[in-house]
Amino acid sequence: MIAGFWIWDVRSLEEAIEWVRRCPNPHEGESEIEIRQIFAPEDFGEALTPELRAQEERLRAEAAKKN
Repeated sequence: MIAGFWIWDVRSLEEAIEWVRRCPNPHEGESEIEIRQIFAPEDFGEALTPELRAQEERLRAEAAKKN
């Protein structure tokens, strides 16, 4: 069951884990919390060429039109 998600802007995995430790447990007994990193275009450095950046922007614009 997926109950929802939080997005935290943290500097490290260790900082994210500290936030998780402060989270309330929504269930009786044990729960599982998954930590996932969200990447931004800047995270890809030179590998994100101007052509790929333009392609990404086109795909985002197309997806926005469908919603």
